Amino acid sequence: MHIFKHLRTVSRHRRVVRKLCFKCGLIRQGLFHDMSKYSPSEFWAGAKYYQGDKSPQVKEREVCGYSKAWLHHKGRNKHHFEYWTDYANGKRVYVDMPAKYFAEMVCDRVSASKIYLKEKYTDASPLEYFINRTDKDGMNPKTAERLEYFLTMLKENGEKQTFKELRKYVKDNK
Repeated sequence: MHIFKHLRTVSRHRRVVRKLCFKCGLIRQGLFHDMSKYSPSEFWAGAKYYQGDKSPQVKEREVCGYSKAWLHHKGRNKHHFEYWTDYANGKRVYVDMPAKYFAEMVCDRVSASKIYLKEKYTDASPLEYFINRTDKDGMNPKTAERLEYFLTMLKENGEKQTFKELRKYVKDNK
């Protein structure tokens, strides 16, 4: 069990997300981001499967074949595209994410890259993760296209310009 290391990682992640959400004008979301990670079903799994350089859910999936903590997390946090999956007429429906949750997702991905990669992080890291490791089959095509657009902007123009544009996107799509 790595209780304190996991607690520190979650707290650092939330602090970075909060800072980025504030840049987008998402004060409430920044303050309450990922609070479910402190719930017993997510926290204890995170401490048990803590790795430091990637999500504990990766290890939990290796050991158990699925991640009970992830199932809990994605069902309570609208900034995950998986939350926006539904079923209608016998098939899956992938809903385009509302702007404020989309922007929080960008903040979450940037923060996760910074926390897990540490000094190896570059503004290209979140885009590389998206391209190489995100299962886009479960993501609404418009959401995926928009995410790639903003992560490419981050890579090419940096954080200041990207979060300025993301704030405008949220404001224009309320």
